[in-house]
Amino acid sequence: MKKLKFNLFSVVALLLFLGFNSCKKEVKEDKLSVEFEKYELENGLQVVLHQDKSDPIVSVAIQYGVGSNREKTGRTGFAHLFEHMLFQESENVPQDQFFKTIQDLGGTLNGGTWKDGTIYYEVVPKNALETVMWLESDRMGFLINTVTEAAFYNQQEVVQNEKRQRVDNNPYGHTSWVLDKAIYPEDHPYNWQVIGELVDLQSATVEDVKEFYDKYYGPNNATLVLAGDFEKEDAKALVEKYFGEIKKRQEVAPLEPQRVSLAETKRLYHEDNFARAPQLYMVWPTLEQYTEDAYALDFLAQVLSDGKKAPMYKVLVKEKELTSRVSAYNNSQELAGEFHVVVTANTGKNLADVETAIMESFQKFEEEGVSEKDVERIKASLETGFYNSISSVLGKSFQLARYNVFTGDPAFITQDIENIKKVTKEDVMRVYNTYLKDKPYVITSFVPKGSLDLIAENSTKANIVEEEIKENVEVKIEERNDEVVKTESNFDRSKAPEIGESPKLNIPESWAVTLDNDMKVLGIEQTELPIVNFSIVLDGGHLLDDINKNGVANLMTDILMEGTATKTPEQLEEEIEMLGASIRMYTGDEAITISGNTLVRNFDATMKLVEEILLNPRWDEEELARIKTSTINGINRSSANPNVVANNISNKILYGKDHIFAYPASGTAASVDSITMQDLKDFYTKNFSPSVAKFHIVGNIKKDKVVEVLSSLEENWKSKEVTIPTYTLNTDRDKSSLYFVDIPDSKQSVINIGYLSMAKTDPDYFPATVMNYKLGGSFSGNVNLILREEKGYTYGARTGFSGSKIPGTFSASSSVRTNTTAESVSIFKEEIEKYKEGISDEDLQFTKNALIKSNARRFESQYALLGMLQDISNYDMSKSYIADEEKIVREMTLERHKELANKYLDAKKMGYLVVGDAATQFKKLKELGFDEVILMDKDGNEIKTEKVKL
Repeated sequence: MKKLKFNLFSVVALLLFLGFNSCKKEVKEDKLSVEFEKYELENGLQVVLHQDKSDPIVSVAIQYGVGSNREKTGRTGFAHLFEHMLFQESENVPQDQFFKTIQDLGGTLNGGTWKDGTIYYEVVPKNALETVMWLESDRMGFLINTVTEAAFYNQQEVVQNEKRQRVDNNPYGHTSWVLDKAIYPEDHPYNWQVIGELVDLQSATVEDVKEFYDKYYGPNNATLVLAGDFEKEDAKALVEKYFGEIKKRQEVAPLEPQRVSLAETKRLYHEDNFARAPQLYMVWPTLEQYTEDAYALDFLAQVLSDGKKAPMYKVLVKEKELTSRVSAYNNSQELAGEFHVVVTANTGKNLADVETAIMESFQKFEEEGVSEKDVERIKASLETGFYNSISSVLGKSFQLARYNVFTGDPAFITQDIENIKKVTKEDVMRVYNTYLKDKPYVITSFVPKGSLDLIAENSTKANIVEEEIKENVEVKIEERNDEVVKTESNFDRSKAPEIGESPKLNIPESWAVTLDNDMKVLGIEQTELPIVNFSIVLDGGHLLDDINKNGVANLMTDILMEGTATKTPEQLEEEIEMLGASIRMYTGDEAITISGNTLVRNFDATMKLVEEILLNPRWDEEELARIKTSTINGINRSSANPNVVANNISNKILYGKDHIFAYPASGTAASVDSITMQDLKDFYTKNFSPSVAKFHIVGNIKKDKVVEVLSSLEENWKSKEVTIPTYTLNTDRDKSSLYFVDIPDSKQSVINIGYLSMAKTDPDYFPATVMNYKLGGSFSGNVNLILREEKGYTYGARTGFSGSKIPGTFSASSSVRTNTTAESVSIFKEEIEKYKEGISDEDLQFTKNALIKSNARRFESQYALLGMLQDISNYDMSKSYIADEEKIVREMTLERHKELANKYLDAKKMGYLVVGDAATQFKKLKELGFDEVILMDKDGNEIKTEKVKL
């Protein structure tokens, strides 16, 4: 789970010290507070309530004081494994009904485990609050009697698959394991990974789980946060009813900080099966969170590595051209912390040279020091970050829970902000001298296989144990037939609470105008927070690329952010930072998008910079060379990532070699290398025009003000005609084809199944999306329930349609344990065909409930509203298109559902792509009866089987 930082409550201090941004405007003292009430039940459960009636939804989050830091050697991975177990069933909630119940109510849910904690959360329409109370309380107090050998074995398999997917089958996936083993002693709670050791996961028992549950999952070790649209007294009554009777369990003593130190530098290396470029980590032990030095270390990381002024950037990127990106961050946690420096080197560069260059950048830092402006620009981003992070009730729930668990006070943000405010340039230098300068560190060199000449000097081999691929052995565990013994309760918990009337669909009011230069402008005024989010979408994108010189559109979005005619790249970057704004540009298949996020008071200044970026490019040759190197390195690195390989080859198979979508928007290493500045200028001159541009904005700003701010861009950006190419597509596959790409020793196989289907503008597109929901459009989809929950072959499986203005695909995909590849492909094929026979009335009703009731959550964040505006403008939808979609869902019948399934699903005509270990899996797949079987290389070219060891 991503670490959650500063945000919430009184921000007056932050507003004050941010008053000296580059606009030089005085900021009025304006105390913002997010009110809450905290109390404690007799059983020790701490409860925090925050009302927010801006949307008809509620968020519930429960954070338990148990992460991997509560485990012990030989029993690692328990906190995370147990997180999975709590989604299975409880005494009054049948198996696999947690997800289905919440989805049926139009809600979303999940959980997360990290080193210092575990959290579960739901966001639902407000009428479903009592149901969430019932579910969460049942797994807190009424779960353990349902933990069976079969259920436990299944989740052991699921978690192992998660480890394979996130760690074993990923470039640099083992880095954290190597670092933590080197930094922390064996008995330190941070010595092992949250995901756990594979051998520990495999040897865990049900009795271990019961012991863990009894010790750490009591109400006295938890904080319950409720945020959103509810009445306080009603909420308190529900909390008391459902949680009040749960008995207090074992006392859990708070953990004391356990800082560590290194007696000497440790140097380790690993030959990575998936790496295509060398990567170096340097890590220094630091100290725990919320300490004075931790705040200053956060600043130090940004000063050293963020932006073009940073000494690491100047030395490693500009001067020595060892890498195209540098990174540093401080990771202070509950018990201890580490300061990380990360560099993924350019292809073929030696990590010994990288280490030397990092030390040179530190020397430059010592000589140049820290300026007041450096400190100001870092603080300037925090105000915008503050507002962004409290833009949802779930974000508020996380923050309230985190502060309560780790500081004992949900309002600690006030002190947190004060601590940030107090950081000075002297503090930054002090912590550098205290924790980094001349101090021992751990250094890791992860290099491609066969590239040991690239490791840092004097490194020794890291003791990483790779899992061996074995034959799949189905384990049969007898399910208990005896009735589950139910824990006594004050009331009948066996029935779900009654659900009141669902909130009515309430589409936010939007406005639209067309400027004199033909640019369309769409907006929604949202007054909750003093920020705006905006985007300019230019039609074309990757579609405008020349197949023979692919990647120009992608490079365009990079070069335009590298300065302007009157500003160097460094100056442009600094002006954006001093506004506390963000401006980014990226290329998609059918559009180039410029997106921005800023404070309302800085919108005018931010748009002036956007206009300058758009209309007065710098065309910096030095920056282009760096961007090309960075892009080529990224292409080379991704060539060994099974998921990227699968996506690229799927597109090539489905769209055909004559369609631009058969080629990645990033281009190839050869095509990018051939692109010149003149190519970029020609592309810009030909394709950048307001006639194909749409401006979208959401925030606390009125239409008239937006139009006024855009008047300069309206006057200065002249319209011209832009021609977007069209391509012929072959959507008539007539056979089932197996395509196999060999990545030796893969611990998982990536499966992509599908064919070209229809555009999003097709009248059947949304109805087909509704039809697909129960097949694989959610966690409760059939393919996921079988492959993950029943078989334990995968961490997740999905199906879906993905059209745009151009016909897209129907696809079914998953990453599965290598030795279950053939079985998984067969299950996909069988379930797609079986789905054409129709679904039950119960499943249809579930689909309708999930899709209609979830509309209550649809408009909460500015990002969601911005997406709605972009859909309206991109696909010429009506402002009421969501109501139109809701009508389609309501009117869906079993007959129409079956008709759509038979029209758009045909497993006998799909392409089946598998990216995995050919030596152990290819032969089995060939025996599944495909019309044709083709072995391919990682570029999608057919190869002869005799060239591969099978």
